[in-house]
Amino acid sequence: MSTQNPTAVRVYLARVRSALADLPESEVEEILEDVRPHLAEMEAELGDNPKVDALIERLGSPESYAAELRASGGYPPRPADAGDKTTVLKVKTGIGGARFAFWGLVFSVGGFALFGFAAAVWVRVEPLLGLLFVAPVLAISVAYVVRKGVAPIAELPEVVKLREIATSFQKDRNSKGLNYFRTLKPAWWVLCAAVLVVFGLLLVLRDTEAVLLLPLMLLAAVAVVWAGPKLKADRRLLWLAVPISAFVIGSMLGGAGAAVDLIAKRSYGGGSYNSGYTPNYNDNYGNPQLMYGSQDVENIYAFDAEGKPLTEIYLYDENGRPLSTTRYACERSTGEKRRIGDDNRYPRPRLERGVQDHDGNLNGYNGYRSYCLERTDVPFSAAIPKITPAPPSTTAQAPPSSQAPPSNSTQPTR
Repeated sequence: MSTQNPTAVRVYLARVRSALADLPESEVEEILEDVRPHLAEMEAELGDNPKVDALIERLGSPESYAAELRASGGYPPRPADAGDKTTVLKVKTGIGGARFAFWGLVFSVGGFALFGFAAAVWVRVEPLLGLLFVAPVLAISVAYVVRKGVAPIAELPEVVKLREIATSFQKDRNSKGLNYFRTLKPAWWVLCAAVLVVFGLLLVLRDTEAVLLLPLMLLAAVAVVWAGPKLKADRRLLWLAVPISAFVIGSMLGGAGAAVDLIAKRSYGGGSYNSGYTPNYNDNYGNPQLMYGSQDVENIYAFDAEGKPLTEIYLYDENGRPLSTTRYACERSTGEKRRIGDDNRYPRPRLERGVQDHDGNLNGYNGYRSYCLERTDVPFSAAIPKITPAPPSTTAQAPPSSQAPPSNSTQPTR
């Protein structure tokens, strides 16, 4: 490096060093040695003779970056009486966009965690449709940080306050324990990728329509493994790695809840102890699900004494309440399943779903387009047992005699 024409990394590190001036010199050198390779790598990515502003867009101001280094290393915050030894970057961009980008990330984290939890609890694809409402907010936030960088966001009052709280928290805790958890970050990104792949496969096994979602899960797994280790060098990747991590955490909690629920359901339903407890399970639309033992009942078929199927039957319980469940039908344009209401009329049409190719062949290896068929036929035949009437009793009373008993011809005398 030329001392007459200092590079962007040297200028940036000089301001970081100035912001860390209250720490021991040996500690400062150790911190700078850890971050210098990342900054040099980033400088190379930015091309020939990059400016300091380019680094600031990627990492934030040197002062805010120094504050993050303090927090990650468990060092105390900079004293208030340290004086204005550095020039604080003045962000010229409007605060509205930066604030939207920050709170858009917070909103996205909550949405990804919530819908991941719901999808894992029911092992269904439908809750993930809620991400369609979160995705536009996250996309706008990502577009902002790609264009403007993280520097305007780092200077927001709420972000500064959160950084101070995090630094204070780490100061009050055992820094060795926190440093140990930081060493587990590479394993966390690998775990996130594994959870995404396994969750995607479970959704495919549960519902064939999830095969269209599996490539997105695989793409997210690759993205988190790639972006996770680069977070320290490029803070913009937080808008990619953090929502995916939130989704993984939510789905792991939801999966744990589903496992506990299944164990409790089997314990109460199949154990020798009968407490009279009957779980009440609802579907995604709040309607009860019919249960037979521990299995869901999606349809009901009735037959007469001759084995002929009955149609248009209506089910009620002993109190006259209709046993209503959600009714589904096919969405012809997309081949998806959709809700059309709820009632207690059975049997329902069976929804046969899968994929088809350009020639109309169903469920082949070239299938790419979803299809859905409504089948009204009965998928099985029932053998109705014949009830044999009980034989008449063999013990019969003797019929009364047709002859009158002989009468005494002698009349009593008076």
